[in-house]
Amino acid sequence: MTGTTITLHTAAAEALVAQLPTPVPLRAVPVDAATAQARRSTASSAVVTSFVGSLSADTALLLADMDQLSAAAGTDSPLVSVVDVLRPALEAATAVLGAGVLGDSRLESADALFADPATVVFDLAAAGETVGWFAVRLREDGTVGLVSSSAPAASAGPLGAGNLGRINNVEMQLTVEIGRTRMSVRDVLGLEPGAVVELDRSAGAPADVLLNGRLIAHGEVVVVDQDYAVRITRILDVADGVA
Repeated sequence: MTGTTITLHTAAAEALVAQLPTPVPLRAVPVDAATAQARRSTASSAVVTSFVGSLSADTALLLADMDQLSAAAGTDSPLVSVVDVLRPALEAATAVLGAGVLGDSRLESADALFADPATVVFDLAAAGETVGWFAVRLREDGTVGLVSSSAPAASAGPLGAGNLGRINNVEMQLTVEIGRTRMSVRDVLGLEPGAVVELDRSAGAPADVLLNGRLIAHGEVVVVDQDYAVRITRILDVADGVA
């Protein structure tokens, strides 16, 4: 990879390692194309996801000892998986690209991503030992290509109205959230019927309406023909939703 690709990729990798739940801090070290090709043999089962925004990206995260992380995540329970444990790190990595939506994380082969010449691959190292790999491929206006280090993520601008027609029929997930909280894995796995989980929102406060995880509106929960629904009370502008 040329030097012009480094800044955004490195910022994403550094944000990722800062959030990884590893016992020791990791360093993200970019590797050359030949070394990246060698990583393909280890990329058969990685946590992959795509980020769509003014600057989009495809990412893959692979740790050498995924089994150990799975055990720490308590994967015997359907509530928590290794994908869930690594999700915050991927969110931190793609957040440096600006406003956008991070798609679902999934465990699958990342062979094609590691093989793409447009992908930048990082060794995740601790004490001189490589314990994982992170691959990121940037896409500007939906096209894979190199992004200059002198251009900030936001400079790509939003998609033009002409391009939106291509995705009019794409389905997106709309979620209504009445509150949230943070819990340790131990507490989550200890949940039983009858347990009460306190949320960070008072009774009567408006619910959040999220589109693919991005806050777009506020509303109130109502009942329509015995089904729950949400009445929109406020549509947020782009700045409000990003904040």
